[in-house]
Amino acid sequence: MARMLLQLKDSTIGKELMMDIHIEHVIEKKSAEEALKNRLRLKASVDVVHWLTFQACAFRGRDETSNSKNRGNFIELLKLLASYNDEVSNVVLENAPYNSKFTSGDIQKEILSIVANKVRKHIRNEVGNSYFCVMVDEARDESKREQMGIVLKFVDKDLLIKMVF
Repeated sequence: MARMLLQLKDSTIGKELMMDIHIEHVIEKKSAEEALKNRLRLKASVDVVHWLTFQACAFRGRDETSNSKNRGNFIELLKLLASYNDEVSNVVLENAPYNSKFTSGDIQKEILSIVANKVRKHIRNEVGNSYFCVMVDEARDESKREQMGIVLKFVDKDLLIKMVF
């Protein structure tokens, strides 16, 4: 068997076969590394969306180009995360591939949609079949910008009155 492998290794077909096996191994290893980098990059973006959402902060800025002094809350917070963690720093923003930065407005909206669905599901599970009330109020500020507040009041399974803002 060993002699056959040596003969195969020395032949042209054998060299091509060994090269193909080597290339497949390299591709698998690179794919696994890229998958880990993509997961870390996505996790950082999800964490930023989560924080900005629960703090009721705006995501985008007026000028998000790389030479802008303030690129918007999302990118600035991502930069802050990267400054504290070298692993994150090596995979986000300028160190990310052009086609998978996970910082576009569409990606932010998709992540936000997933978070919103989880919150809605949690509220539905908590309210269940109990009685509830929805209060909505709207006001305009001096710049004629409308602001809306929504409050959900309900009685939970322990007969306690709860409110969700």
